[in-house]
Amino acid sequence: MKFENILEEVDGFGPFQIAIIILLCSPRIVLPCHYLLNNFIAAAPPHHCDISTLDDGGLFGNLTQQQRLAVGVPVREDGDPKSCEMFAEPQFQLLANSSHDAELPTVQCQSGWIYDNSTFASTLATEWDLVCDRKSLTKTTGTIFFFGVMIGAIVFGHFCDKYGRKTTLLASYVMALVFGFSSAFANSYIVFAVLRFLTGFGLTGIGITSIVLSIEWVDTRHRSFIGVIGSLSWSAGNMLLAGLAFAVNDWRALTMTVTAPLGVAVLTWWWIPESARWLLANGKVEKAQFYLDRCATCNKRQQQSNTLNLETLSDMKLLENRDKNYTYLHLIKTPKMRQLTLLTGVVWYGVASTYYGISLNISGFGLNVYLTHFMYAAIEVPAKLLIYYFLNIIGRRKCQAGTLLLTGTCIAINIFIPESLWHVRAVVAILGKGLSEASFTTVFLYTTELYPTVIRQNALGYNNFMSRLGVSVAPLILLLEDVWTLLPQIIICSVAIISGLLSLLLPETLDVRLPETIDDIEKPRGNDVSDGSVEHSGVFLELKSAADTSSEETSKTRTERDHTSHRK
Repeated sequence: MKFENILEEVDGFGPFQIAIIILLCSPRIVLPCHYLLNNFIAAAPPHHCDISTLDDGGLFGNLTQQQRLAVGVPVREDGDPKSCEMFAEPQFQLLANSSHDAELPTVQCQSGWIYDNSTFASTLATEWDLVCDRKSLTKTTGTIFFFGVMIGAIVFGHFCDKYGRKTTLLASYVMALVFGFSSAFANSYIVFAVLRFLTGFGLTGIGITSIVLSIEWVDTRHRSFIGVIGSLSWSAGNMLLAGLAFAVNDWRALTMTVTAPLGVAVLTWWWIPESARWLLANGKVEKAQFYLDRCATCNKRQQQSNTLNLETLSDMKLLENRDKNYTYLHLIKTPKMRQLTLLTGVVWYGVASTYYGISLNISGFGLNVYLTHFMYAAIEVPAKLLIYYFLNIIGRRKCQAGTLLLTGTCIAINIFIPESLWHVRAVVAILGKGLSEASFTTVFLYTTELYPTVIRQNALGYNNFMSRLGVSVAPLILLLEDVWTLLPQIIICSVAIISGLLSLLLPETLDVRLPETIDDIEKPRGNDVSDGSVEHSGVFLELKSAADTSSEETSKTRTERDHTSHRK
């Protein structure tokens, strides 16, 4: 008997699974709110030097604000005041004539800055004067945050496979909630940076744990649905962030606002079940039966669940030692696992690097920052709905390769389109962004299905680490346009195409049972089918062989019944 057969007995997609989706996807809305929070809390509004020091003698008494700026601050070519310079002395002659101020002596701002608060009431830049020679510190906070995400992916990936999905999820909720709120009360830049690192560390546990836990509770036919729903929750949170940032334009209040939903997540955590797959894989049969019985009751399959007693579940054994302590080293210990780890790592790096490379390089729609952010988030929704359709038609592997190759193609086309055809370039760039988001949606589901249960969370942690590495490198690639304007686009295009071609070497997982052990990857069995498909990873569970003939006949009868059920 296989775990998919058990799910069929208790209904692999009923009210129980729908409740899990709601409980796990709702907190995931918080993720983009924090991942993209720097777009708003670290924004540097228009500013100019505080020229009050030039008015020691009351010389500005009869001047308007515009006149004071004219005699105190030099202007740029577009006519706006310069942000980081002021005149050493008031230049009243500029009021009488239109003489150029380029030759007049200037100094760096002496008494701080005056900020335009029409868009943002308060940001990190205005709080700690992170402008001019300190402006790089605002972007550094984003780098520090994603560094926490990278480390968290490795740590929580290991803990989740060792201590269980549910326990690790609670730790992620609490850590992200505590440090997210604490960062809103930071009294210095250094304290804020440290707290943002810890917030990112906790948030990554929510992302990688919730998607695996939800997929492990549904049947084969609905895994792609779960993957896309989880991805749509990201888009919903991304669009919600634009509205929240517009309504709450103070960085401290906004940070608390986007963190608050995690308090509700902690309360709803008590209703989230542990993964029965993980429990059986680790020999916790009684707890597995408890959650399976709860699933059967909720799905109105109590009669069928009566056959799933402790004796039946205890007869199920793993092909590997269930007490074995799995670590990241198991990702590279055996030949096929080593190949799988290398390929998925490159694909995740390519997906993330391409997505963020395009996102950071697409010009806006000429709208304000809030509406622009909303439009970019909304564009992702149709891409995800389309990929859901294709995932079940042409399979995971072709979708992964196709979206990456088409993304690279869009980038390549834009290289040759003249700058004058900006509207055509914008359409192609937006199409490329949608395709890159579709590849992100696919890779989460695909990777979850490729790796066995005993090390699935470790694998997702490793691959998330590779993706955050791609996120960190993307801005550095864009800086290469100073060397050659087209170089960043060529590099991003090449990464997309190479990772897309390499994804073709991965096995297909459409309508295939999830592998449970490393042995399923290394020694696949061709007779393991699900809905008419041959599974690449082989059988992951088997009944203990019996000595007497009657037990063999019973096992044979069960096997025939299983195959008949699958054919239906």
